[in-house]
Amino acid sequence: MARVLVIGGGIAGTTTALALDKAGFDVSVHEAHPDSAEDLGAFLTLASNGMRALAQIDASPAVTALGFPLTSMRVLDDTGKELAQAPLGEAGDPLLRYRCLRRGDLNSALQAEAARRDISIRHGARLTSVQEDGTGVTAHFADGGTATADVLIGADGLNSTVRQAIAPDARPLYAGQRVFYGYTGAGPVSAGNAHITMVRGSEAAFGYAVSPTGETYWFARVAGDPLPAEAIDQGTPAGWRELLLPSLRKDSAPAAEIVAATAEDVLVTNATELPPGTPWRSGRILLLGDAAHAASPATGQGASMAMEDAVILAKSLRDAPDTDSALSLYEELRRPRVEHNITVSGNISRGTHSPSAATRSGAPVRPGEDELVRLLDWNTSIR
Repeated sequence: MARVLVIGGGIAGTTTALALDKAGFDVSVHEAHPDSAEDLGAFLTLASNGMRALAQIDASPAVTALGFPLTSMRVLDDTGKELAQAPLGEAGDPLLRYRCLRRGDLNSALQAEAARRDISIRHGARLTSVQEDGTGVTAHFADGGTATADVLIGADGLNSTVRQAIAPDARPLYAGQRVFYGYTGAGPVSAGNAHITMVRGSEAAFGYAVSPTGETYWFARVAGDPLPAEAIDQGTPAGWRELLLPSLRKDSAPAAEIVAATAEDVLVTNATELPPGTPWRSGRILLLGDAAHAASPATGQGASMAMEDAVILAKSLRDAPDTDSALSLYEELRRPRVEHNITVSGNISRGTHSPSAATRSGAPVRPGEDELVRLLDWNTSIR
């Protein structure tokens, strides 16, 4: 049985471990964070393609127990006038419906599912270097420990240590927008009926969804210079509200009222991306998820693309005749799709592309397209 070492126990890494375990590999995960509660604050929307990937590795129940489904999308202009409303993704299938949930909850649920399957996840294991020879890869950790495997997967996110080891010149770039996230139970909009609302504001792109219990999840994307790292680290919810509200108050859509009603649950980050062509592989070492193809959040596809990665990598290793051809096949299959997403999402963030409603819903390539369905189908050979 081939041994696979996954560096990073976030959404990408844990989903990859679940897929590799189902494919019959001896897989272990090493995560730098001391527990599963990484990034508790921000939320995300899993699109139908991500939900389809989870279904193929029997992980749907762990995720559909969280958050709430989204079955349609509304688009408003800056006056609050509705421009469009349409079904969202594969809304007719309960397993494939878009799902809005907190990132930390999703991460914890995936790790709990991995533990239920007896997959080893070692927390507090910060990678310092990797060493490859002709037969395997050895990971070295800050505590002096090591781990050796036949293949090493770098799923350690935007600031990947594995990427620094194999592609030291590859750097995340600012994608042109500051991104704000928040939650409030006191917003001016009523409890949702499974739809997400996107507002085309005059200075900000704004989106919100209301849970069945009346909590509003919202985000805003605003063009401007990147915020310095120290400003993000030292910022306060009140400060972020005051930074954001002037852009929203220029419109009569409900965005400003929602943000003003938000108390402590406000976060901000810079939209970042890795340029297409970033190296993913060196011998038996492979990057996936944000470590390989981080995109701005404008299409909302980051987590879903990582889940696709997980299933297609596991099938490639399962079905190809050897490790080298498996990793080459994986890269051949994944690059066109994920780099298309980087380009589309980056163009939206920089204002160089006017997205259709479908793109705004997080589907730059329709999630149900035949080729993707075939590639993700666990019972179909990847070849």
